Amino acid sequence: MSLKRMLLAGVCLIAAAVASPTYAQECASSQNAAVQCFVGNAVRTNLLTLHFGMTMSQFKAYGVSVSNTLQTQPTSLVVVGLASAVADAMPPTNANGSANSTAQQTAMDSIVAAALANNLMTLPPQTTSQDLQWLSIDLVNAMNANGHILLSPGTLLRVIDSYVVSSTANGTVNWTQANSAIASMVNSLASGGLLKLPPTITASQAIQFAQSLAQTIYTYKTATGRQTL
Repeated sequence: MSLKRMLLAGVCLIAAAVASPTYAQECASSQNAAVQCFVGNAVRTNLLTLHFGMTMSQFKAYGVSVSNTLQTQPTSLVVVGLASAVADAMPPTNANGSANSTAQQTAMDSIVAAALANNLMTLPPQTTSQDLQWLSIDLVNAMNANGHILLSPGTLLRVIDSYVVSSTANGTVNWTQANSAIASMVNSLASGGLLKLPPTITASQAIQFAQSLAQTIYTYKTATGRQTL
């Protein structure tokens, strides 16, 4: 579900108000009710389709979660940023060009889990970690089809990958060496003012997140047969 589609909620609610005053009152009873009405109308009119194996009730709850996430910063910004990076640096294809959406989704799920574990983002109201993983992969899927990215948001992932590559010999990663190099990188960025951590995130958490990204990158490259990102 994209932000653009969420903004169409008003149109659906107006249509609902014309059709049934009682239904319109129910939809206007709260923000969450309005979102649920929008999702239900959007599915019935084929604007949206049920996905991730959800029932209508679950999809409505997911719609509420998306709405709450979009209103919660910095979580919304982190989700969009991470999804953009994955779409750029971890495409849903193998090294030979064949499709492999599972590898991309696994990577995205892992990165979201690491971001939550290291306090880079928090769960918005009525939102689970699964909801954030679903939202992130929805964003990734939309970005996969976008051929107009001018900058490379996956740069950070590629920088971290360079430490994994330089610490690899005969197909085996020396994780002690890689993690040490990544920790030094994060500390250098922080001390040089290029990485500004908010008061809620410690340098240790930032390092652990970066090291988790290295593990995710390695898993993704193994699944897709890529030597580098």
